[in-house]
Amino acid sequence: MTVTGRLELVALDAPDIEKLASFYAELTGWEIVRKDSDWITVRTADGQEIAFQLAPNHVAPQWPGQEHPQQFHLDLLVDGHEAAAQRAVELGATKLAEGATWITLADPAGHPFDLSQRDGVGPTMGLFAPTIDAPDSSALARFYAELLGMEVTYEGPEGALIAGDGKSVMFQQVSDYNPPRWPDPTKPQQAHLDILVDDLDAGEARALELGASRLDGGGERFRVFADPAGHPFCLTS
Repeated sequence: MTVTGRLELVALDAPDIEKLASFYAELTGWEIVRKDSDWITVRTADGQEIAFQLAPNHVAPQWPGQEHPQQFHLDLLVDGHEAAAQRAVELGATKLAEGATWITLADPAGHPFDLSQRDGVGPTMGLFAPTIDAPDSSALARFYAELLGMEVTYEGPEGALIAGDGKSVMFQQVSDYNPPRWPDPTKPQQAHLDILVDDLDAGEARALELGASRLDGGGERFRVFADPAGHPFCLTS
């Protein structure tokens, strides 16, 4: 397997990144490690990072339909998911659905996230994975596994999972999937992955070979692409 990139983080769009970063930091116990006017990064206990990117015209998802789809959601692990869900609501979340061992909520920017019961997680929540919607979850999992040098560790009717280097990414099967049309603000990306590469030219060539498309935008140290399902992602150096 050719290793092209390393997963750096997932970034969620929001019109008020201070509010959203504070929400997740208070809910999870994670640490805010970077704060700029248009970007805030939090770090989990095991070193994974989630960022919040300023999007002044952000159109919130309306779960569970596909008219304004979620595109991404976070799967969080906690010991005591019911109490954690109550705490989330107190901090500004909205409860959407629940099962025997999980509760789905929307954060203050409208992004759905799942709180899943995991005994013995500890005082801070764990990030199990960012989860990406897809019309063909297995195919998108294979794309990112090749791009990131990860392994496909699960494939099933409901989705697929890739893992490597202490990180995981899930792909959720969505039969009536409605892709983002970045940079169209009416069909927003909602979130994107940042992927580190040693060489942007080589990284671009590999991403295109695997089925990505180059998008407008970028700079000296990053380039913007769409994966085969239409989700934008950035290669950074």
